[in-house]
Amino acid sequence: MWWICATCGVEHGERVDVCAVCADERQWVPASGQSWTTLDELAAAGTHVDVRELEPDLFGLTTSPGVGIGQESKVVRTSVGMLLWDPLGYVDDEAVAAVRALGEVVAVVASHPHMFGVQVEWSRAVGGVPVLVAEADRHWVAREDPAIESWRGELEVLPGVVLSQPGGHFPGSAVVHWAAGADGRGALLSGDTIFANPDRTSVSFMRSYPNRIPLSGAVAERVAAHVARRPFERMYNNFEGVIPADAREVVLRSAARHAAWTRGDHDSLT
Repeated sequence: MWWICATCGVEHGERVDVCAVCADERQWVPASGQSWTTLDELAAAGTHVDVRELEPDLFGLTTSPGVGIGQESKVVRTSVGMLLWDPLGYVDDEAVAAVRALGEVVAVVASHPHMFGVQVEWSRAVGGVPVLVAEADRHWVAREDPAIESWRGELEVLPGVVLSQPGGHFPGSAVVHWAAGADGRGALLSGDTIFANPDRTSVSFMRSYPNRIPLSGAVAERVAAHVARRPFERMYNNFEGVIPADAREVVLRSAARHAAWTRGDHDSLT
């Protein structure tokens, strides 16, 4: 028997008193206390997975109703296989069939521990593929499995699909650079290492989004410089946020703005 934290949607091998992911300052435990659920309970509540095409060879997966944090998983398709990025906190046979209809998943990867979802269960459902977990965040895994493999630095998981770790939100926080995205101009799957803002022309850099803890200006600029090593026209975060055009410059410009505010350059406006 294994369990899913009802608040964050992360799978656990055993039912502990409090989910460590939620007890951390970057997340939250409800005032009502820790609660748990299972795939069977979620299925009985009518949970299902919706799949939509975001652009050619990129697909978004969401649950309805939302499970846990409610992220939108991404599936990146290449001619030799697919990457499942930021796996959902729910999976069923229909979802697996829909994903398999798109191609063969070769790896499951989360950008950071908040996005682990039911990563082991997704791996098992699509054939026991590797679950790649950043070495720096390996201790957050709450359901062990032989499929889990640590990685660090940079990894080309598929041709033109490169994982790297700018850190920031978590020490191992990762992004995906997809060279073929945006009609060959490059796309970045940023998780919430870099978060697309609602204005679609700026991004945010935060240690905690729900608890409003910012990163320093120096870290924001470091993260931006890391991802700017490669060209990308478009950026997707781990929900429905997108920077549709000029995303690399948007990231660099937003990091400079973030650094200026945290330095106090604009205190006269407050």
